[in-house]
Amino acid sequence: MKIQRHGAVLGLVAASALLLSACGSDNNAPTGGTNPSSNAASVPVECGGKTKLNAEGSSAQKNAVDAFVQAYQAACPGVDLAYNPSGSGAGVKNFNAGQVDFGGSDSALKEGAETEAAAKRCQSNPAWNLPLVFGPVAVGYKVSGVDSLVLDAKTIAAIFSGEVKKWNDPAIKALNGSATLPDKDISVIYRSDESGTTDNFQKYLKVAGGWTKGEGKQFKGGVGEGKEKSAGVGQAVGSIDGAITYVEWSFAQDNKLSIAKIDSGAGAVELTAESAGKAIDGAKIKGEGNDLVLDLDSIYGSKAAGSYPLLLATYEIVCSKGYDADTAKAVKAFLTAAATTGQAQLTDAGYVPLPKAFQDKLLTAVKAIA
Repeated sequence: MKIQRHGAVLGLVAASALLLSACGSDNNAPTGGTNPSSNAASVPVECGGKTKLNAEGSSAQKNAVDAFVQAYQAACPGVDLAYNPSGSGAGVKNFNAGQVDFGGSDSALKEGAETEAAAKRCQSNPAWNLPLVFGPVAVGYKVSGVDSLVLDAKTIAAIFSGEVKKWNDPAIKALNGSATLPDKDISVIYRSDESGTTDNFQKYLKVAGGWTKGEGKQFKGGVGEGKEKSAGVGQAVGSIDGAITYVEWSFAQDNKLSIAKIDSGAGAVELTAESAGKAIDGAKIKGEGNDLVLDLDSIYGSKAAGSYPLLLATYEIVCSKGYDADTAKAVKAFLTAAATTGQAQLTDAGYVPLPKAFQDKLLTAVKAIA
């Protein structure tokens, strides 16, 4: 799918105008059973509070947040949100330190030190993890003469742990039939900064591929070259013949990387909005109440035909209570706009819109912020 960001922004502005006029239309809604704009016109954005919000964190959601800001400004003229894509680790730390109004993270807060620090920041109230952006993670590569590639989780794990070192390794050849694969070294590129993308990637490999190197926001594979942020790994692979990485779909597209199909046992699946949406439909929530932590193992371990299993959900980490009144009102307004009209054209930016069931749960949680 080719990105058309100018079209996405125009679509968001138009969708937001519909919100203001309370005249809904599904003409721009994505297909495939996820219709995030179906109740957008019936969910008003209650503008007000501070006029400039600050947020920080996941670089994976940066392009989505840019679109959300457009929708927010269309609904509430004169407001703004400054977002620093510093990485999930920094987003959590600076939210907990009270430096930003909310944090963006590709992983939910960890029970213990992170949740305790968040509760302290929120005036002794729990923080909530609200999934706002679903983004497929591409296994992006650049190999001359190889435009189509099939991998499975076990082979991906072997590549990123250094066990498979050549592009014509028998493990790769076995998945690609008669395809001609070069006798070329594999150059692994990974995220050097703390990253929720890394965390989710390693969790996927553990669940589906037998990865034993460890989990967390730091890459544990022990091979390759590290680059900072999503843009950094995407650019690096785009400039190295024989390179491979894990990166959000939009950054793989930006850098014109080839994207591997993934075979989870029911045949090779290409990364598309439809195949990623099918995986999201199978996700379960394990958090309690309005803390919408997802059980991503239900996605990663799925063998459903036509389902692309490697994706992440970016959470906005917010105070359930504890904001001052102006901040609470502005945070709720931004999140409402982002969860409704802001979802309308995310497929053009490399993301998957919120499924209706998640959208309803998210809006209930946003409304409950006090």
